[in-house]
Amino acid sequence: MLGFSVDSSALRTGGQIVIEFVSPSTRALLKLEGEELVSATGEHFPILNGIPRFVSSANYAEAFGFQWNVYSQTQLDSYTGTTLSRERLERCLGVPLAALRRKTVLEAGCGAGRFTEHLVAVGAEVYSCDLSKAVDANKANIGDHPNYVVAQADILRLPFPERSFDFVVCLGVLQHLPSPEEGITALYAMVRPGGHLAVDHYRRDLRQQLGKLTRLSTLYRLVLKRIPPRTARRVIDRAVDVFFPLHWALREHRWAEILLNRVSPCPFYWRTFPELSRSQQLEWSHLDAFDTLMDFYKHKRSVRQIRCFLEGLGAEEIWCEKGGNGVEARCRRPSPSQ
Repeated sequence: MLGFSVDSSALRTGGQIVIEFVSPSTRALLKLEGEELVSATGEHFPILNGIPRFVSSANYAEAFGFQWNVYSQTQLDSYTGTTLSRERLERCLGVPLAALRRKTVLEAGCGAGRFTEHLVAVGAEVYSCDLSKAVDANKANIGDHPNYVVAQADILRLPFPERSFDFVVCLGVLQHLPSPEEGITALYAMVRPGGHLAVDHYRRDLRQQLGKLTRLSTLYRLVLKRIPPRTARRVIDRAVDVFFPLHWALREHRWAEILLNRVSPCPFYWRTFPELSRSQQLEWSHLDAFDTLMDFYKHKRSVRQIRCFLEGLGAEEIWCEKGGNGVEARCRRPSPSQ
C-alpha cells in the first residue's frame, strides 16, 4: 500500500498534501498513474513494491543494497534492545526527537531504517530515500504509516522541491558519495529557510591514516570491492568467523588487541558498545566488515573542512565537532528576514 492519495504522488497527513514528488531532472511535478509517477512532459518513474524508483539499482551503491537486505535488522534499536541509534540521531540533530513531531523530515541514505523507525515513531512527516535496494529493507522494517514514504533516489538528484524540509538528516552516507561536497550542497538545497541540516562524515586524521598503513584491511578492500557482493560476503563472513573469537578472547588485553588489528579485517566494538551481547557483537562485526571492505568510495574530511564548507553555503548556527564516525555537524538555513 502506498502512502499516496489516489490522485497525487504526495504523502498525505490528515487529508492534507505535504510535499509532492518532482522529476529529479526537469523538476516537473509528478502525478500518480497506475503503478507509475508521470510528469506532464512524459517522464515515467515506476513504483515497485510500493516504492517509487528514480534510479536503477545497478550503481556504485549496489553492495550497500545487498548489505542492508542481508543485515536488515542488525542495527535497529527495536532489535538490539538498546538506544544506540536514537542517541546518535539526537546527538547529531541537537534536539530531542520529540521536537520533530509534525515536522517535515528528509532522511537521505536511509539504509534499513535504524533512524527511520525513530523518526516515524515520534510523528515526524518522514521522507526517506536511498540510492540502493536498501529501500526494500527499510519498507519491510517500517511498514505502512501515514507519516512515512520511502523512495529509491540519488542524493545528488533528489525528487523533491527545493527548500521543502524542516529537517534534513544524512548520517553514515556522505563519505561514500562520489563527491561529499556535492552531496552537502544538494542536501542543503532541500532545507527550508529557518530549517536545519544534520550530517556526519569520516574524519581525516593524520595519526589514524599512518596507523592504517600498517594494517592489511586496506589491501583486503582493494581486492574485495572488485568482486560480486555475494561472493565477497562469503569470503568476509569466513574471515570474521575466524578472527572474531580471537578479538573476544583478547578483549581485555589492549596491546594484544592492537597487534591483532594489524591483520584482522574484523571490526570489533566491545569497548565502543559494551551494551551489546556477544552474539550482537558478532553480528555487528559481520555487518561492518562487509561495510568497510566493500564501499566503492571512502572519503575523509577534517572538522575544519566540513565547517568551512557549511560556512561557504551561507549556513548559520554551525556546530561541527569530532564524534561518532568521525565528524558530526549541523547548521541552520537563515530565514528570509535575516
